[in-house]
Amino acid sequence: MILPVTIYGHPVLRKLASDITPDYPNLKQLIENMYETMYQSEGVGLAAPQINLSIRLFIVDATPYADEVPEMKDFKHVFINANIIERKGNEELFNEGCLSIPGIRENVKRPTIIKMKYLDENFQPHEKIFDGIAARIIQHEYDHLDGILFVDRLPALRKKLLKSKLRALEHNKYDVKYKTILNKA
Repeated sequence: MILPVTIYGHPVLRKLASDITPDYPNLKQLIENMYETMYQSEGVGLAAPQINLSIRLFIVDATPYADEVPEMKDFKHVFINANIIERKGNEELFNEGCLSIPGIRENVKRPTIIKMKYLDENFQPHEKIFDGIAARIIQHEYDHLDGILFVDRLPALRKKLLKSKLRALEHNKYDVKYKTILNKA
């Protein structure tokens, strides 16, 4: 089932998400629905706050980058109760977009390597190092769990220049081909 996506200005996008337990209701179905929603929206990641759930869950599928970065073929993961425990490497710029911030893409600086602990969809623990585009996508989705959006990581002048576009999103002025949850204006 395709779920509606929350758009910039929706309060759930600014909340600190809560951990979940293995008995979270209909978790397997939720994860399937998140993948279906992400694919239909042409995204490479989706965090639960983006579908109006303030829980520490996000998914990624970096396969669309496989032509440019072959190791991203079949890079498909579920992250539950994730915690980035180390960020290192050079900070590099990469042009990011977000399903919750339609029509805006900006260059965001992030570390190239992260180490994180997380649980998979079977609640099996993992501790892994990710780098390159995988680290980029994961950090973007992870930020959603802490109420941080990619526009928050922009220099002050860029944020100021985007102010009117962001305000338009808050007032439901956007055009997308996927279902969304309207903000209360």
